[in-house]
Amino acid sequence: MREPNPFHENKEELNDLLQNYYNLKRGLKHTFLEEESFEKIIDYFDEKDSLFEALEAAAIAMEQFPYSALLMVKKADLLISSRKYSEAIELLEQASLYDNSDINLYILKTDAYLALDQQQDAIEILQQALQIFEGEERIELLFELADVYDDYEEFDKVFDCLKLILADEPNNEEALYKICFWTDFTGRNEESIVMHKAIIEEYPFNEIAWFNLAAAYQGIKLYEKSIDAYQYAVAIDEKFDYAFRNMGDAYLRLRKFKEAIEALEKVLELTRPEDVIYEAIGHCYHRLGNIAQARFNYKKAVHLNPDDSKLHFKIANTYMLEQQWQSAIKQLDQAMRMHRNIPEYNIAMGECKMNLGLYKEAVHFFGNVVKNKPKNIAGWEALIRCLFVAEYYQEAMEQCIAAIKITESKPIFIYYYSASLFFLGKPKEAIIQLEKGIQLSPKLLKKFIALNPSVLQNNSVVDIIVRNKKNTKK
Repeated sequence: MREPNPFHENKEELNDLLQNYYNLKRGLKHTFLEEESFEKIIDYFDEKDSLFEALEAAAIAMEQFPYSALLMVKKADLLISSRKYSEAIELLEQASLYDNSDINLYILKTDAYLALDQQQDAIEILQQALQIFEGEERIELLFELADVYDDYEEFDKVFDCLKLILADEPNNEEALYKICFWTDFTGRNEESIVMHKAIIEEYPFNEIAWFNLAAAYQGIKLYEKSIDAYQYAVAIDEKFDYAFRNMGDAYLRLRKFKEAIEALEKVLELTRPEDVIYEAIGHCYHRLGNIAQARFNYKKAVHLNPDDSKLHFKIANTYMLEQQWQSAIKQLDQAMRMHRNIPEYNIAMGECKMNLGLYKEAVHFFGNVVKNKPKNIAGWEALIRCLFVAEYYQEAMEQCIAAIKITESKPIFIYYYSASLFFLGKPKEAIIQLEKGIQLSPKLLKKFIALNPSVLQNNSVVDIIVRNKKNTKK
């Protein structure tokens, strides 16, 4: 015996309903259509995106059942789709007189008020509904209210709505995921800590609650506590990649680079590779002094995101640490094709050129920084240092005078001005500038001596240094 096919039967039933409906429309003989039958017919046209026919069916249905709140709500939904918001609100007000227990009545009214940019009315409707409904329906209304507050940028109230949801339903995953974001956005970390501790006390194996607790600790820079909470989250769910990711960041903040690498490599095991993860691992190896591994991971990152000039710059830095100037230049060329005027890129390129003895090219790159960012101290310092190395002492002196003027007498340039005067055979003027530099910033003296160690053979220089050391001790 053949089994009945429910889909086939439902289709046949729908065809019968539609035939009866069309007969009713034409004034022909038809079987009586129940309220529920009209509901199915309206849904059929709505699902087919035949809005006009759906509205027509709703109008005919309401002629047959003029006091049906359910059909009024159906028609109001269609009116909202037709952007007839005021008509929809009027119909929903009418429906509420007959039956105010349908949650859709309040949600649709909210949608209509929002479409009319009447936010306060939308909020009042939802707050009114919250007094009526309980359980799942109350939760749904709170999510709706949170969305309204989000749209109108009342972000603390979004947090409040999610907090109410979790008070009623501590294991609500959607609310737990959302409140993590809003905690960070609103900075309400202390509240989040108290709330999630309470949830964990009741539900100790809720890994999202542990994650949120950890993230809140991280938000107030209690990194050790955040790591402990992330450890609980991954103990419950060993594939919780976001917990490993954030844990890696917390270890980074504590400068525990080995542990950070371990956590971040776990992220790579669990999810598809991301350039930011490889970049972070590269940074850790860089800080640990493992330049080869740092470069390996930066290259993995740049393979995934070749248009990130910063990654090319980081690879260049690893080559510069190994004095592989030509390899560094290749990477800097790539970075500067994307962003030519970034000061750090120009300074690095200048350093490479200078170390290769290409002083004019080096001066060009350092000069770019000074030209584009005249208050950039590092640019001026690199330019003047290069002029000293190239033995362009007259130009070095001129640039020192310009730097002093533009940077409002930064002590480093007074020292460099003194050094240029010594090189140009003007010791008396040089001594005056040196003393001024020492009085302003004694700790920068070592940079002055590094430019010209032989200056310590000058008795006047030694006397000034000794005299100022005594004055500092006094």
